[in-house]
Amino acid sequence: MVFLPEAMRTCEFDSSDEEEVGDEQQTPLQVSWLPLSVVECSQVLGICPLPGCKFKDVRRNLQKDIGELQDQGVQDVFVFCTRGELHKYRVPCLLDAYQQQGFRVHHLPFPDGGIPELAQCCQILDELQHCLENNRKTVIHCYGGLGRSGLMAACLLLKLSVTMTPDKAIDILQQLRGGGAIQTVKQYNFLHEFRERYAAYQEVREASTERSLSR
Repeated sequence: MVFLPEAMRTCEFDSSDEEEVGDEQQTPLQVSWLPLSVVECSQVLGICPLPGCKFKDVRRNLQKDIGELQDQGVQDVFVFCTRGELHKYRVPCLLDAYQQQGFRVHHLPFPDGGIPELAQCCQILDELQHCLENNRKTVIHCYGGLGRSGLMAACLLLKLSVTMTPDKAIDILQQLRGGGAIQTVKQYNFLHEFRERYAAYQEVREASTERSLSR
């Protein structure tokens, strides 16, 4: 199952664009692997910056970056960048490129520095957990692999373990990705309110399901 709109145009790697930057100037893609053993899960979750990005001093090669993900055995990719960002960072065909190379794509965007709607957050976590439970090697990314990706990885830790605390989750992500993980006050507050809001959302969803079944 591929989480992409049905009508999408075919997009080839833009070799002319890649030729602008020599190998010695290219920025390598670094994937950080979060061991989920801290929440009694045997899987790992990958976090990386935006593959193929060309912005300011960042010069990545999309074809090489996708090859790196393939070499590391990645099967599912979660993309939190908006389509506008993909154009801004010169990878407008990223989602197509992923799909063409055999990745299962989950495009669930929300704004840079922002937070997802609670329903979207729950969808992301449900899909992430489904991937992990099915032993599918999974990577998440936004633009820098810091704020949005760090937020969702931290929420996953809280969802998977009742003993995990927000501050501990932040510490784990900052050790893995650097001090920029969880970047804004909005993201920090969302994480600290996550359990209470998630529980309330689940109650509403379950009540709605019960009403539908009783009709």
